[in-house]
Amino acid sequence: MTDLPLGAGVGFKPEHFAAIRSGARGISFFEVHAENYLGAGGPPHAQLTALRADHALSVHGVGLSIGGARGLDKGHLARLRELCDRYQPESFSEHLAWSSHGDHYLNDLLPLPYTAETLALVCDHVDQVQAALGRRMLLENPATYVTFAQSQMPETEFLAQVVARTGCGLLLDINNVFVSCTNHRIDPRGYLADYPMAAVGEIHLGGHEAEDLPSGPLLIDSHGAAVADPVWTLYAEVIARIGPRPTLVEWDNDLPEWPVLAAEATRTARLLAGIGVPAHAC
Repeated sequence: MTDLPLGAGVGFKPEHFAAIRSGARGISFFEVHAENYLGAGGPPHAQLTALRADHALSVHGVGLSIGGARGLDKGHLARLRELCDRYQPESFSEHLAWSSHGDHYLNDLLPLPYTAETLALVCDHVDQVQAALGRRMLLENPATYVTFAQSQMPETEFLAQVVARTGCGLLLDINNVFVSCTNHRIDPRGYLADYPMAAVGEIHLGGHEAEDLPSGPLLIDSHGAAVADPVWTLYAEVIARIGPRPTLVEWDNDLPEWPVLAAEATRTARLLAGIGVPAHAC
């Protein structure tokens, strides 16, 4: 499924480079966003080369627009292939979302209607990515804020169909599950009960922000806060059910000092090892 070590990872940020080089004990792997490394050289690649020498690596794409109506950008895909050939990451993943329209790139991961037409399009794009990269990819469930009347199946069934047709794996983002289910007023445990867990090669955890609206809470997948207690609870339940999986803590905005992020990874590692109990149920 994935060659990532069975432990806790964090997203690499250049601000943490010096602290990481001084010692990143307990960190099993690092994740980088692919689009930050599509240039040929410079400080980003110098740091990544040094990081890669000592650590396992996950490359996480944010710009392929897997669900976009137009074909995949062949130039972008070729640069991704060069990046993966250069660093030989243990994992490559992307999002079940779209982020482009015509020649315009939108700096967001936008939702899809879950229809037979969309399924065929996504499967074709996943096949193209896996063929171009020469590796199996993982597809991540999105955080969503709207649903589509046109949808013909739930997200979990859609993901299961993509796996069955393409042979890809899945990246289960538990914070995204909690955010989406809260926003759509559905039970996250019910969603996870239907999720195709056998295909999960990696798990993501992250923080979110909450807004109180007249209709109820709205959660925003901000990647700018500590993992919330209900997300820890769901995570512990998932790994108790399916066993440990490589797990990444995402923290991309309002970046904390390295010890704060490292502590989140330590908590993750303890749960993976069966040590510790989450504070609250959701």
